[in-house]
Amino acid sequence: MSANENGHLWGGETDKAIGNFPVSGEPIPVSLVRWLGRIKAAAARANEGLGLLDSELAGRIAAAGDAVGRGEYDDQFPIDVFQTGSGTSSNMNANEVIANLAGDGAHANDHINMGQSSNDVFPSAVHLAALDEATNNLLPAIEQLEASFAAKAEAFKDVVKSGRTHLMDAVPVTLGQEFGGYAAQMRLAARRIRLALPQVAQIPLGGTATGTGLNTHLEFAARVRELLSADSGLQISPPEDAFEAQANRDSLVELSGALKVVAVSLTKIANDLAWMGSGPRAGLGEIFLPELQKGSSIMPGKVNPVIPEVILQIGAQVIGNDAAITVAGTQGNFELNVRIPLIARNLLESINLLASGSKLFAEKCVDGIEPNHAGCTDSAESTLAVATALNPFIGYDKAAEIVKEAAASGRNLREVALELGVEEAIFDEAINLRVIAAGNSGG
Repeated sequence: MSANENGHLWGGETDKAIGNFPVSGEPIPVSLVRWLGRIKAAAARANEGLGLLDSELAGRIAAAGDAVGRGEYDDQFPIDVFQTGSGTSSNMNANEVIANLAGDGAHANDHINMGQSSNDVFPSAVHLAALDEATNNLLPAIEQLEASFAAKAEAFKDVVKSGRTHLMDAVPVTLGQEFGGYAAQMRLAARRIRLALPQVAQIPLGGTATGTGLNTHLEFAARVRELLSADSGLQISPPEDAFEAQANRDSLVELSGALKVVAVSLTKIANDLAWMGSGPRAGLGEIFLPELQKGSSIMPGKVNPVIPEVILQIGAQVIGNDAAITVAGTQGNFELNVRIPLIARNLLESINLLASGSKLFAEKCVDGIEPNHAGCTDSAESTLAVATALNPFIGYDKAAEIVKEAAASGRNLREVALELGVEEAIFDEAINLRVIAAGNSGG
């Protein structure tokens, strides 16, 4: 191993890029760095197996790539994420670091980059980082959140409350039904992500500069994919078409779209929980959210819905990230998309935000939610929309007359209905909150 005069493992091309791109101070994501290392290690082993690289040198290069892949040299990748659009600078950074780690005779271009181009290696690393993070971090977190909602759906199945549409009183539902809906949203979210991942798993490695595969062995890409799949447990696939895979990043845009839908779902749910937990006296007051910290530096005893507020901020960021990814996805000119670092930054951030946010939501909020039975009962019994159940017995117009009179006078539905000629037995049969909340779902 040899370091430059500043004690760094990178070389001159990395220094040039550091000087050329003093933009955000944010380097490329570490998961991307590590997948660059893993690809370089697998490439060395593949080239050795093809008889293109000396075994001793290939072993040193592979060991160096493995070390980068384990995260031992994350600090040796300082180039700003807002760099040349192909990621060439970071690919060269990886070549230089691994060459220096491998030692005497290892050349950054001739050996570390053998059979490769920045144009196929860098996007392949982005795809694999996204595939890895989505498979091993995001999906388990969403499944955990789904399970938390499902557990609460069962626990709250008999808690009747007012339904709401347009933020206005509607016929009663159960708190369990609402939480069951949230569980289904998370189940569908995981399904959307899984449907996008097989396309993400198709990597352009082997296309080199333009998709033709110039300067690489015909078996190189397949051997590297096999090595990476065996090492990671991921199902890594060849592209359906080398030129399609090189020229655009449509599958990453597709995955980002699925992440945006997750963000939309989480935003809706977090808003609902904040509303239901509002109060304690001047709000809806239907649930108790976990009390995690003081809510005000001036108002004693105030408690805020801090976790839903975190989720709302995550949702906004992911939706914004998707907008930038979508625009970046349109920037594939002829044989190469040239906004890949931006896509990588935003996509991996979205995956990590949703993964950590979903886990946090489950553990710090949903698992600790308790129903406010008094608040739910009050809302269920106060909503005039229960008069809807009278429609089959007395007709819409008569039911509407009862509602208007009850609303205007402030009296309850029973009193007004009996006054307007509805038989008490009919009223009792129609206005059964549990039956109304059950609807046609059977519970």
